[in-house]
Amino acid sequence: MQTTLLPSFLDTPVGEEADAILRSCVHCGFCTATCPTYQLLGDELDSPRGRIYLIKQVLEGEPVTQRTQRHLDRCLTCRSCETTCPSGVNYSRLLDIGRVVVESKVRRQPLAGLMRWGLRQVLPYPKRFKILLGLARLIRPLLPAKMKQKLPPATLALPRPATNHARIMLVLEGCAQSVTTPNTNAAAAQVLDRLGISLVSPIEQGCCGAVSQHLSAEQEAAGFMRRNIDAWWPHIQAGAEAILVTASGCGTQVKEYGHLLQHDPRYAEKAAKVSALAKDLCEVLEKESLEGLFSAKGGQRIAYHSPCSLQHGQQLAGRVESILTRLGFDLTAVPDGHLCCGSAGTYSILQPELSQLLLKNKLAALESDNPEQIVTANVGCQLHLGSCANRPVRHWIELVADALVITAD
Repeated sequence: MQTTLLPSFLDTPVGEEADAILRSCVHCGFCTATCPTYQLLGDELDSPRGRIYLIKQVLEGEPVTQRTQRHLDRCLTCRSCETTCPSGVNYSRLLDIGRVVVESKVRRQPLAGLMRWGLRQVLPYPKRFKILLGLARLIRPLLPAKMKQKLPPATLALPRPATNHARIMLVLEGCAQSVTTPNTNAAAAQVLDRLGISLVSPIEQGCCGAVSQHLSAEQEAAGFMRRNIDAWWPHIQAGAEAILVTASGCGTQVKEYGHLLQHDPRYAEKAAKVSALAKDLCEVLEKESLEGLFSAKGGQRIAYHSPCSLQHGQQLAGRVESILTRLGFDLTAVPDGHLCCGSAGTYSILQPELSQLLLKNKLAALESDNPEQIVTANVGCQLHLGSCANRPVRHWIELVADALVITAD
């Protein structure tokens, strides 16, 4: 694709990056076939190819309107288009760049702007989020039906094993996950303890930065990234072999620290090291000897939802399924498994109508083969699916922890 970006923008590192991404697109249209919003709306401007054209126009100095912003806002950033693209277009990064530029040029309606600001002030901070969630549960009878549906039940966090293994991995607790589904990391700790691995959770760490990154607050996101790098760095120097991230959305973000901070003279090298050490849980377990440690309890029928952040963002499609099959679980067929469930971080809050349509379609696919449970690998998907599913929705590592063979000690 030929470009004529504004010289003032092109002469910056971000401008050079955007220009390179735009030029890699051959506008073949393969991406439209796998784009959830294009499938729902049938509008070229709600497809990756259409949004790329919109961003190109913005960066070339064409007028920017609320219509431009609306089409960019509707993107889930599911990255299914990146999996499909034969040219390897880094669409998600181009979208982040385009959204930041549009955000600086188009004034949002006050309520919409306030909502986005509020999400950034609450979701990345577990203490704030926990207080707000607790208050919502207290007044649950007074809430509208749709809000009641979204409100996750209170969960009692299970104790984690006290371990002192030679093998050590850091674990990101996450913000929403640590409050709403704390047993994800507790289950991971139980399983890894049995494999001779200790999990260390530095108290100085915090949000991965994804919420701010995808709400066009890139400097704010960079602050979260630097904080985590500082928290992890002493442990990395001491020999921690990996940074374990059990929420695939957060894992995608951490794996991109090296790219996002590549121009930061103080953090570029450290960020690259952090990204290299970041691992999803499936990347750890698939390399371990699991035989004899687990029993799949009669081959439970399980529907697995592969989060977009895992199969498209991290390009780890099929890896969790392989582990579950290896352990004896019976995985049901899930039609259109590449499509998004509609959670997509804050998307279910900011784009509720489209999100609910995608949720309805996804649950129909997941429940079509009558599974006993639904499991997934990302907290956002877990909560979103669980709000309407007719059966339990859990993180897949909880299923594995349940199957641990009890030992004498």
